[in-house]
Amino acid sequence: MNRILILFITTFSLIFAQSPMNKISQNLASKFHTQSSNHTFHIWVYFTDKGEQIENYFSNPSSVVSEKSLIRRQKVNLSIDFSDLPVNKSYIEQIKSFGFEIKQKSRWFNAVSGFANKSVINEISKLGFVKKIDIVKSFSKSKSNLEFEESVFLETQKQIQPENTFLLDYGNSFAQVNQINVPAVHNLGYNGNGVTICVMDAGFNNLAHVVFSTIDILATWDFVNGDPNVGDENDMGSGSHGTYVLSVLGGYAPGYLIGPAYRAKFLLAKTENTDSETPVEEDNWVAALEWADSIGVDLTSTSLGYLDYDFPFTSYTWQNMDGNTALITRAADLAVKKGIVVVNSAGNEGSRGTPNTLMAPADGDSVFAIGAVDNTGLRVSFSSYGPTVDGRIKPDFMAMGTGVVAARAFNQTQYTTVSGTSFSCPLTSGAIALLLQANPNLTPIQLRNILRQTSSRSSNPDNYYGWGIINTLSALNQILGVEENSIPNEFALFQNYPNPFNPSTIISWKMAESGWVSIKLYNSLGQELETIVDDYYDNGIHSKTFSAPPKLSSGVYFYQIKSGNFIDTKKMILTR
Repeated sequence: MNRILILFITTFSLIFAQSPMNKISQNLASKFHTQSSNHTFHIWVYFTDKGEQIENYFSNPSSVVSEKSLIRRQKVNLSIDFSDLPVNKSYIEQIKSFGFEIKQKSRWFNAVSGFANKSVINEISKLGFVKKIDIVKSFSKSKSNLEFEESVFLETQKQIQPENTFLLDYGNSFAQVNQINVPAVHNLGYNGNGVTICVMDAGFNNLAHVVFSTIDILATWDFVNGDPNVGDENDMGSGSHGTYVLSVLGGYAPGYLIGPAYRAKFLLAKTENTDSETPVEEDNWVAALEWADSIGVDLTSTSLGYLDYDFPFTSYTWQNMDGNTALITRAADLAVKKGIVVVNSAGNEGSRGTPNTLMAPADGDSVFAIGAVDNTGLRVSFSSYGPTVDGRIKPDFMAMGTGVVAARAFNQTQYTTVSGTSFSCPLTSGAIALLLQANPNLTPIQLRNILRQTSSRSSNPDNYYGWGIINTLSALNQILGVEENSIPNEFALFQNYPNPFNPSTIISWKMAESGWVSIKLYNSLGQELETIVDDYYDNGIHSKTFSAPPKLSSGVYFYQIKSGNFIDTKKMILTR
């Protein structure tokens, strides 16, 4: 009797679990009662599996993601897994045959998003390979007046930075990068070279601005309109916000604006439709993240946060900011598990008054959520705060988010100031790129721990400042194993950059007092090859470009600098 009862219960459970109506989420089912029968719903269709031919992918990982993505995953001991495999094409074609209009595909969640009416949804739900059907959440980006152009800088306007201290002239952008100790790291030759960053935003409408004249853009894609043009054209969305953000992160115009990671490589993804009252949908963001991963991104920077919705759309509330509910938060944490550093604005909702004012995906356990301070280091009132619903401290770190210098969105030579956590985020992202350049093998969690140990509130983090304002130089020193005060104040020789090099590299040094400087080049046997510098220099920062003569072959060389009682030797590598 007991066996029969158990068998009956099990059989009933399987039938119930596979019934079409049980596959339709409560959120979607409730919409059926409020909309006409012909209403088109924006939905996720989740599949049970990825078909039978998956072993071919595991035996050839580079057919799924790029070699660069595979190399990045090595630091987290991962190649590819089930989540990386493509969605089954046959399943997609079958649901399309019912009238389903596909929009995005998600390998990570084994799902596709698209449009269908109630009748089509009911038919799709009967398919055995369909696991679940849910509504796609739609978000309203806050049109806060905290993100705006305050004034236009004329060419004659300059912030004052200390003379003879830094190699680069940051112009009016000095305060925002100096607060997080980026210029000192630039002096050491770090500028983001070799690091790939994906910026996901509302589009980038002024890439012709002079600040982008040397930027290295690997790929672009508009996930709103489905084409490679991320600027403004005759389609949905405009990109002034993305222009600001990208210039703060990776712009390079000496004397006016220099972003932390001005030599990084960039992927630009347009994910937000600014024309709509629900300007972004989670499937765009997830699709952009997966796209960036497949190319081999190291770091993502998103200056958008999502929470509110406009009737009749469905979204998340502050109670859902628990790190596990919002789909985009789960996608962000999954990206981190694949070795990607995910940096996101905490949000501009500090005055909302709810127990937390975070916006997805900043609530993610492994996401670097960035709040905003002013130029004195005080938190600005609009900066969103934690804790998450499950009690974790948020934001994680802080950077300048008011009066930040950026390129103007509708002029190719002018600059402006903008405010919001939208701009503390790219400052932090750029700084992290410098740390990844110093050690590409660092995992996202290792980087987070280093920043926690070196930021301004490392000993007393809270839900308004997190672990505080980041200190890029202190974090770099910890990565390199350098004691904070180990470099002499009276003289310092910086590592040449680039290194390895071909054919030229820059040797830089700092002098507290004027004096004679000699720099000589030696081979690995200690034999002197030539004199690079032999001259008198005033106090301050100096540099010399060394171009390897044709007679030098590939190999390891040493350069030694002497000035007064100071002497130091460093290694350089020539690659022909």
